[in-house]
Amino acid sequence: MIRGALLIALASLLWATTGIVAKFLFSDTDLQPLTLGLLRLLVALPFFWVLMKRELDSQTRAGEPRRLWPSATRPALLVLAALGLFQAFYQGSYLLAVDLTGAGIATLISLCLPPVLVAILAAPLLGEKPQLVTVLALLAAIGGTGMLVVSDMDTAGTLRLAGILMALLAAAVYTGFTLTSRYNSAGTPVFTTAFVCFLVAALLLLPAVWVTGGFDGLDTLGVKEWLMVAYIGIVPTCIGYVSFFTGMKTTPATLSSIIVTLEPLFVALLAWLILGEVLGPIGIAGAIILTVAVIVASVSSSPGKAARQ
Repeated sequence: MIRGALLIALASLLWATTGIVAKFLFSDTDLQPLTLGLLRLLVALPFFWVLMKRELDSQTRAGEPRRLWPSATRPALLVLAALGLFQAFYQGSYLLAVDLTGAGIATLISLCLPPVLVAILAAPLLGEKPQLVTVLALLAAIGGTGMLVVSDMDTAGTLRLAGILMALLAAAVYTGFTLTSRYNSAGTPVFTTAFVCFLVAALLLLPAVWVTGGFDGLDTLGVKEWLMVAYIGIVPTCIGYVSFFTGMKTTPATLSSIIVTLEPLFVALLAWLILGEVLGPIGIAGAIILTVAVIVASVSSSPGKAARQ
């Protein structure tokens, strides 16, 4: 179990570097957030195609035709399409939040609010009754988020409302992704789900990038910047994803969901060390409250595998 926990912690650290590298790209080039989200998926798709083929080969008996899932029912297809839709919106909103605010505050809001929201919304949507401690965790999470916003206003000298709203949108989309993934009970293999999800997201982002002129900024990327794009697609996306699901095999779901909360803390630390982003005393207190709220919500809610893209 220790090896599994370390692999999940490694995945959290790798995921944390996404916002840091993205901030460098947005600062030094004319690359748009939607374009980076699309490029990230395009880089990762061949990797997940290989993983999907290996997964299906291992689950297919000799002489039987290969199938993407045991029963390609309409509900199963709708779930996969919905996951791809949420993934597309999350890529765009999260990276846009990083561009408009800072990597630290964008990640803290985008990733710390969803687990608490899921614990609350699971009651009316999935029939999972929330405990009183879960409701208190939600109130604490809202308070922690407010403290982060106040801290950001102090350090930035202004209310970066657009970035905050994008981070809140990313949190809402990530919540929808997690809740939808719980309906994915049609037996779709893990990496098949990931490949189809990423493929649908890429197909949705492609026209959006085209219409908004997002491809125009590609000519401002040099060799170093293209290596950064490749890094985001390979290291946090591919390697991070594999590390997470490998660790999940031997780690209890509740423990894994707690370890994943290290990601926004890693981002805040890296943003401070590399980008010089400072939360301030109020922001640090808000981050701590938000993290504790996530842990409490994760422990008190019904255990289930965490969904992460």
